[in-house]
Amino acid sequence: MKEYSKSKLNRVKRGQNRAVYDIEKINTILDAGFIGFVSYIYDGKAISLPMAYGRKDNKIYLHSSQANRILLSLLEVGEMSMTVLHLDALVLARSGLHHSVNYRSVTLFGSVKKVENTQEKEAALYCFMEHMMKGRWDEIRAMKPEELDRTLVVEMTIETASAKIRDVGVNDEPEDYDLPIWAGLIPLKQVAFSPVSDEKLSKDIQLPNHVIEYYNKHK
Repeated sequence: MKEYSKSKLNRVKRGQNRAVYDIEKINTILDAGFIGFVSYIYDGKAISLPMAYGRKDNKIYLHSSQANRILLSLLEVGEMSMTVLHLDALVLARSGLHHSVNYRSVTLFGSVKKVENTQEKEAALYCFMEHMMKGRWDEIRAMKPEELDRTLVVEMTIETASAKIRDVGVNDEPEDYDLPIWAGLIPLKQVAFSPVSDEKLSKDIQLPNHVIEYYNKHK
């Protein structure tokens, strides 16, 4: 079992019993998501915004236009942090202060660089697309050179990380368990609904297998 080393930067202080540093478990949480909250400084202000990402090994890939201020700010300082969260359940207790949520979260820290080589850029975008939906890249048209030129791709090398996981039930005060108040979990999950074809789609184009497989897996 390989773990990220613990430091002041990534060590979980509150709720240490929920801390996870295992690399494989952290990657599993990352691969179950597609949106991360990226933090950066712009004009002296701290900002956090959601961005789609792709992961391969210890690399995270982000992309946008060449003028994107998030990515340009990250490249200017050469490092970044990103958080991914999955909400798994509402935890309803007998008292307000013991209400909670079950969740899986990961916070990443690492260095960033601009991906400039054309082949590396295409590989990064392939990673991004396959992270969104496996098999999609092979079904779409090839990117045009001018599209690649207009796209800014940033590669983050994960240098350290930590996760927090809560996957237990209600934790009330002992004297509250006999109160006539309902308590328990409301499980939550993100689901896929039936695919909706684009209104301009030719009627002879069938739903591709990779879309059907994704729907069946996540419905």
